[in-house]
Amino acid sequence: MKTRVLTGIAILIPSVYLIGWSPKWLFLAVLVVLVERGLHEYILIVRQTGFNILPVVMYVSGAAVCMVRWPDLYDHGILLWVLSWLLLLLIPLWALRRISHLEQYLETVSTTLFGIFYVAFTFSCLFPLRFSGMASDLADGRQIVFFLFAVICVGDIFAYFTGRALGRKSMSPRISPKKTWEGALGGLVASVILGWVYARCFWRGRNGEIILLLAFLVAVAGQMGDLVESALKRGAHLKDSGALLPGHGGLLDRVDSLLLGAPVLWLALTLRSYIH
Repeated sequence: MKTRVLTGIAILIPSVYLIGWSPKWLFLAVLVVLVERGLHEYILIVRQTGFNILPVVMYVSGAAVCMVRWPDLYDHGILLWVLSWLLLLLIPLWALRRISHLEQYLETVSTTLFGIFYVAFTFSCLFPLRFSGMASDLADGRQIVFFLFAVICVGDIFAYFTGRALGRKSMSPRISPKKTWEGALGGLVASVILGWVYARCFWRGRNGEIILLLAFLVAVAGQMGDLVESALKRGAHLKDSGALLPGHGGLLDRVDSLLLGAPVLWLALTLRSYIH
């Protein structure tokens, strides 16, 4: 536990600076590094499962997905859509050249495409959340990203302690026997309360109903992200996705909730901007 806490503190300080005050180029550079590390752990999980994959394609695609997010701040996401279609078209063709047995074709294409979307597309949503100003009437990008991390972290903490104290009914024994419905409910309630407090303290209570809805959506997506990553590890018979962070496991173990929470928040705010 001591190692876990110390590692968490060591991560917290640079993370606060990165979210709050780093320039775009530094934020994007760190984002690319994290995506590449996440893809590396995903590739190890896939190989441990026994499937074939295209690692070089994944690393290049992951960096490209992050890089196009900057010009897309001014082009309404056009480059991201173009890149998505290119990947969907080119990766199946590239796989034809790289596999020796056609029995591996479907698994190679599927695991490669899924990994790019699961890690790179989801994680890269942090960049437009921070810098696009898509919710400027609610708060600036810095507050949006802090809100995202706060909702997920509080939800994780309260889900853990509520589950330990009151947990009786398992959510999914096959995937994660220790996760309970009682813990999930405790985490969800804590996340929504945190959203309300955050809005009152930092967003001056503006559009309170919308902020509570966003907190609810992020909290639910975060818990689903936790289950998805657990299912990947369980299928590969792994306890952790890696050993990058002492006491915490791999990067994917720490950002599993964020991988679904970030795109859900980005999608909700994008849809809201179109409605307005």
